[in-house]
Amino acid sequence: MAEKLISVVIPVYNEKENIPPLLEALREVLSSLSYRYELVFVNDGSVDGSLESLREAANRNDRIKIVDFSRNFGKETALTAGCHYACGDAVITMDADLQHPPSLISDLVVAWEGGAEVVYTVRRANRGAGWFKRFSSCLFYWLFNRVSEMKTEAGTTDFRLMDRSVMEVFRRIPERERMFRGLIDWMGFRRTRVVFEAPARKNGKNRYSYIQLLRLAMNSFTSFSLFPLRLAGYLGILITLISGLLLLFMLIMRWFFAPTMFTPIAILAVGNTLLIGIVLICLGFIALYIARIHAEVIDRPLYIIREKVNIERETCDLNESPGT
Repeated sequence: MAEKLISVVIPVYNEKENIPPLLEALREVLSSLSYRYELVFVNDGSVDGSLESLREAANRNDRIKIVDFSRNFGKETALTAGCHYACGDAVITMDADLQHPPSLISDLVVAWEGGAEVVYTVRRANRGAGWFKRFSSCLFYWLFNRVSEMKTEAGTTDFRLMDRSVMEVFRRIPERERMFRGLIDWMGFRRTRVVFEAPARKNGKNRYSYIQLLRLAMNSFTSFSLFPLRLAGYLGILITLISGLLLLFMLIMRWFFAPTMFTPIAILAVGNTLLIGIVLICLGFIALYIARIHAEVIDRPLYIIREKVNIERETCDLNESPGT
């Protein structure tokens, strides 16, 4: 019987300086395991020479596979594409910046051998992260677990191992606005966790801006919760109740106690302001969901591939991939 295959999926965006030490660390760890392995790099529109560095490595080692996007499609899409082209009995996803320690791979594999179908990691600490990023991360998980029908553990990362059976289900999910780790958590399966401490980034800078993190957070809320729509209704009820009581108070004061206290224009302004607030809040939340529906209905490819290196197959999906 052939040895089982471990696939490691790594999205890359402007990580030229980190690629050589990452490859060396992965080679050291994976060669010590009793499994065959492949490294699936997804170049997400890098402009710093990352693709050339990966090509040089792939020319020397056919275990290194490259999926080159035609432009930057984002980390969540890059992770998805890597999973489409990973043929392993287990698939490990991780970042290229070495903040996901390659040495932890052996622990993930041991947990998988023990029967876990999803082995996820929880970041206990992140060296080099500022106070605002730590605070916003805690706030996100606190809000997400209170408004979403699906619960997720604070500090979880995209550094995780998924069994082949999990990947075959994941590849059939056609969703476009996606949060990778959220979809994996949503699917369930037998799960266990590994806790680690993230080292400081050695080279370069964090590629995720706060705007991108905010966009990912909004996608997460609208993907896994109807609470924003419910919130619009709750706010509408609350504001309507408050405005109704305020208008009633103003009218009673004008008619019975202090006719000159509130002018008709003031009363009308209060009523209009509150009613406009209700409408705008409701429209804002509804627009988020309509935008998601629009993205799904237009049915564009999830990603576009310019080039594949050391990949002869058309994905390892049972069904057609949403990418091109």
